[in-house]
Amino acid sequence: MKIVSVVGARPNFMKIAPIIRAVTSQPSIEHLLVHTGQHYDEKMSKSFFKDLGIPKPDVNLEAGSGSHARQTAEIMMRFEPVLLKYKPDLMIVVGDVNSTLGCSVVASKLRVAVAHVEAGLRSLDRDMPEEINRLVTDSITDIFFTTSPDADQNLIKEGIAKNRIFFVGNVMIDTLMHNLNKASQSKILHNLHLKPRGYALLTMHRPSNVDDPQILKRLAGALAAINQDIPVVFPVHPRTRNNLKHPALKNLNAQLSRLKLIEPLGYLDFLSLMTNARFVLTDSGGIQEETTVLGIPCLTLRENTERPITVTQGTNVLVGSDPKKILSEVKKILAGRHKKGRRPKYWDGKSARRIVETLMKLKKNNRLLLVPQR
Repeated sequence: MKIVSVVGARPNFMKIAPIIRAVTSQPSIEHLLVHTGQHYDEKMSKSFFKDLGIPKPDVNLEAGSGSHARQTAEIMMRFEPVLLKYKPDLMIVVGDVNSTLGCSVVASKLRVAVAHVEAGLRSLDRDMPEEINRLVTDSITDIFFTTSPDADQNLIKEGIAKNRIFFVGNVMIDTLMHNLNKASQSKILHNLHLKPRGYALLTMHRPSNVDDPQILKRLAGALAAINQDIPVVFPVHPRTRNNLKHPALKNLNAQLSRLKLIEPLGYLDFLSLMTNARFVLTDSGGIQEETTVLGIPCLTLRENTERPITVTQGTNVLVGSDPKKILSEVKKILAGRHKKGRRPKYWDGKSARRIVETLMKLKKNNRLLLVPQR
């Protein structure tokens, strides 16, 4: 079986790493790794490949940045010749970034079977570009690998046949468990003069939070208040750093400067920070899952989540951008009254193995494509 795996942006790297290990352990599988170049700088890409032990991509499309339309179109144009030359049986895409969408459209039109890892996740919020990517990708996917039962139900409601849906668990957690020991050797706490459970960790990059000056002002005020009770460590996304200079935040800048603002981190250093944090504030999807498995309280700075299992079973609480709600939940955490949660089924470090075993069975039974070629 010939398989092409696609990565493009930082969230993809943690998801593809265990799949590559599982795929390359099978002598009967020939594998090609394609990096679209959606994230292309040192912090966003190369350091993650090194930390996660991902081999150098066989093909780098170097698509670069741009608007959603321009970037997706560039990825599609550059990816098509790769598929035409390599002629794989199957393409694996992960997550919900522009690379996921663009490469899925190209593969589907060329009648290459598409396997979507993390299929079926839904926020029901079409203002999120990722939600559009998820919906379109799943509409042309052949094989659906899901992380949770709610994702299965979403797909069934959308008319997907049950025998095309495979609940395999969460590959993000495969990577987490594989790297916990290495992350424990990181010097990041020492370098930042931090003590375990002595700080809160913040990530914030979504346009809905950082592009609207009024919302950013509300959040910045809450963060400054939290920082008076416990230090807030903030690896600042370039987009967010630029927006923090907005005139509307002028009166808050002195307070915000007291947060521990640092540059974006590689995977192992960030995992070390997350593992040792008292709690995490985030607008990221994957971090909601990782904190659930680590048992770390997580406050999600969004009104919705495509990962509801982290709320119903995990440590995650949706707080949006409401300072009162944020500060109320922080107070509970600092008082030891936070949500405890439990680990969801199949979030056990073996999801990638289940994916590859399933693909080999489908190939053997000639069932990779939803609609077989004539």
